[in-house]
Amino acid sequence: MTLCQKLRVLSIAALFGLPAAAGDRIASKSFATRSEVYAPHAMAATSHPLATQIALDVMKQGGSAVDAAIAANAALGLMEPTGNGVGGDLFAIVWDPKTKKLYGYNGSGRSPGKLTLEWFQTKGYKDIPSYGPLPVTVPGTVRAWSDLHARFGKQPLALNLAPTIRYARDGHPVAETIAYYWNIAVPRLGQYPGFNEQFTVNGKAPVKGQVWKNPNLANTLQAIADGGADAFYKGPIAKTIADYIQGQGGFLSIEDLANHRGEWVEPISTTYRGVRVWELPPNGQGLAALQMLNILELTDFSKIAFGSPEHIHAFVEAKKLAFADRAALYADPDFAKIPLTRLLSKEYARERARLIDPAKAMKAVDAGAKLQHGDTIYLTTADADGMMVSLIQSNYRGMGSGMAPPGLGFILQDRGEQFVLKPGHANSFAPNKRPFHTIIPAFITKNDKPWISFGLMGGAMQPQGHAQIVMNLIDFGMNLQEAGDAPRIQHDGSTEPAGQNTPMSDGGTLNLESQFPYASVQALMRKGHRIEYADGPYGGYQAIARDPDTGMYIGATESRKDGQAAGY
Repeated sequence: MTLCQKLRVLSIAALFGLPAAAGDRIASKSFATRSEVYAPHAMAATSHPLATQIALDVMKQGGSAVDAAIAANAALGLMEPTGNGVGGDLFAIVWDPKTKKLYGYNGSGRSPGKLTLEWFQTKGYKDIPSYGPLPVTVPGTVRAWSDLHARFGKQPLALNLAPTIRYARDGHPVAETIAYYWNIAVPRLGQYPGFNEQFTVNGKAPVKGQVWKNPNLANTLQAIADGGADAFYKGPIAKTIADYIQGQGGFLSIEDLANHRGEWVEPISTTYRGVRVWELPPNGQGLAALQMLNILELTDFSKIAFGSPEHIHAFVEAKKLAFADRAALYADPDFAKIPLTRLLSKEYARERARLIDPAKAMKAVDAGAKLQHGDTIYLTTADADGMMVSLIQSNYRGMGSGMAPPGLGFILQDRGEQFVLKPGHANSFAPNKRPFHTIIPAFITKNDKPWISFGLMGGAMQPQGHAQIVMNLIDFGMNLQEAGDAPRIQHDGSTEPAGQNTPMSDGGTLNLESQFPYASVQALMRKGHRIEYADGPYGGYQAIARDPDTGMYIGATESRKDGQAAGY
């Protein structure tokens, strides 16, 4: 490339807000930071290269994609404790090539059986605290591993956990992005007994490249490898968890842990311009992504450019409509009968879409349907038999509650914060209830065949990110890597299904990554959108596609994280 050509690329990049590194790639993909990864036999995409390699090793040994996903998830609990661990919950979607169908698993835990809404009210709480013992719910991950393995595993669970046990004892170098978030968490959580002792080096977070060991976690995982899920939910580990939480003023009990069960669920779906997008039903928020896509399908994006004010405005307004229903209706289906059929219908989407003014941003939005009373990691794996796994797991708020039971090497989640302390609300706190959940895996099928296993972590960004990935692939013709690297839209400020459940009245705040044209920003402000700079809330994406013609796997990984997509 001549100097003049290079300068021209740089000037175009500056004009449109594109990084020169992307604009200068010979693949002519404006946003892609790297090429897609192709492999004939198996593929793994995770947020840490070592976890990806562990997943591939498991499949090379004869393990299934589920074995590989469990192995990678265990590794990430050690290597990325800022996002997940055995103290959190897990959700998964599995494509089984034998039965040629998708299976959904909801591994969310329930609230303590002896804690009540009345207790919070008597003590004067308006919200459940973000940290400490009160937001702790039963961790569902280990039972999820056991159930997924029992149905789809091909090698002993102990073999899946062995690589992480070795890394926990011998150590591994901490990755850059993980070190950044770890450093942020330590001042916030170091006040809680057990945290500094197990998750710092002399009171400080490890820095990038520093070797990190967690022998306590190695012992916990070895107990699970030897005794299965019961070794976690019953016996010494369960007693240590319960005694610790109750000693800190919480309510989680041995009985709560022993009684925990996950649930196989039917995935829910909608069509979007000829493909079918799958999510899991509430208590998760995957339904919001499907509702957004139903509304967005009513707009002809073949005549609208990516990054234009028309594109961004249509997306944000669809998000506001879906999130109004999310705030009012998404909850544990054992406690509230959610009108899924209506929320998923194309007719309902048309009703809601009529509320969108192409010239003006909505300031307030009410839920359209009525209730019928009655910080995170994402990974995906695919094996030589055609099994594909979409798995997401989290402690919430990065490193969770800060509650690190002594000698166990993990932190308990704070998912209970996601309840509402408001009587009569679908997501109101109750004993033995699953909270509204943000973590959602996704899947796309085409002509009833598996196409893409994908996810995008990051709280309320997740359904927004899922919808954007689908649009990037279908509407804007991006490949699997570019669809994740393209700049993202995040709208914040919708009514939330948690906390005080305060209705949105000011239209919320729109965050746009820096590659969007400034002309679009100006046009959106004229429509009434409040746009603010935000550093890093745009999620983390991994994906695997299967070429329907050749059967080859295609992998993509998040450029905003430390991850890797690789295959063999």
